This record gives sequence, structure tokens and C-alpha cells, in this order.
Amino acid sequence: MKITILGATGGTGTHLVRQALERGHSVTAVVRDPSRLDVEPTPGLEIAVARELTAAALEPAVTGRDAVLSALGIRGNAPTDVCEHGARSAMEAMHASGVSRLLVVSASGAYSGPGDDPFTRWLVKPILGRALKNAFDDMRRMETAVRADTLDWTIVRPPRLTDGPRTGRYRTRTNRNVLGGFRVSRADVADCMLTLLDRPASIHTVVSMG
Repeated sequence: MKITILGATGGTGTHLVRQALERGHSVTAVVRDPSRLDVEPTPGLEIAVARELTAAALEPAVTGRDAVLSALGIRGNAPTDVCEHGARSAMEAMHASGVSRLLVVSASGAYSGPGDDPFTRWLVKPILGRALKNAFDDMRRMETAVRADTLDWTIVRPPRLTDGPRTGRYRTRTNRNVLGGFRVSRADVADCMLTLLDRPASIHTVVSMG
């Protein structure tokens, strides 16, 4: 499959690029600075430089591909619109080029609801929501935009991210949170996204991890 990866130089994005190549996909890694891509030159890897996340800048990197995977995000809690803006630009570029499959990373911490135990739902997540208000607001706006679109989208919501190895031992739940799912490695998030890529049943669903 030919896939385009946004946020390719980030923690999850780097794992996405590496694992996608391992699975035999052809990868277009979208970056602002090619020197920051921590992936060895490999057959099947193409680097697309986009200084800004606009639809016009992304369309050449999307045209002719089968899917777009976004691992955009920020560390910290500064005011931001990178997730929302990146998703909107990617979707506009996808519509213009006829690409329909989209997977984006969000965060389960931004959503309380079914699947959470009472302690997590009524204490942990409200505290986390205040600490990461700006980042979570950006992800919520992104999800609203994605869910309103007609593309074949899947939203992946991991809990707290770690730099641990890929284990394949994570749990997933569809349209509900994962009970006791407090942390997961970025490598496992990448594994989950690439697995869902080939699962039509995940289209138009939110998949939480834990």
C-alpha cells in the first residue's frame, strides 16, 4: 500500500515510518526539516518537504496514495491548532486528489465516558484535562472536523504515551475507553494504526487503546 505519514519526525510518526516500511508499504514521509527524520534511507521511502501544513503543500504528497496517517501533535500545553489545522489541510488535499482512507491520533485522556472506572472518569481525567487543556482542545476540534467528513476515517485514542518498545500486547475498544488503560508505547500506537489500516470495520469508528 502507498501511504503518506504526517508528523513523521515525531515520536509516534518515526515508529509509523519504520514499521510501515517493515510491513512492505511504500511511505511518503511529510517533514518540515528532512534532517530531523530519524530513519535510514530505505527503498520504498520518499521524503516530502512541506514547510507549512496547507492543503496546497500537502496535495503533492497525497496524490496517488492509498491512505494518509497523521501522527501530528505537540509536547506540552501551549496554545495550538496543529492537530486541527493539519487534519483539515490533509482532508482538503485528500478530497482534491481522490484519496479516501485517513487515520489520525488523538488522546483518550481528552474524553471521559464509557469504559472508564469512576476514579478515572471523575477525578483523574478532569485533573488531566486542566493540565493539558490547550492540547486536548486542539485534539477535540480535530476530532470534530474528522468525524464530520465523508472520508473513510478512523480515530485512534491512546492513553499516556511512553517510549517503550513495540509489544503488541495492548488492548483496544471501539467507541469506548479501555478500562485500566493508563499508558501505551508510541511504538504500539504505530502498530495499532497500521493494523487498523487494513480493517474496513474500523472505518468511521473511534478506537481507544490501553
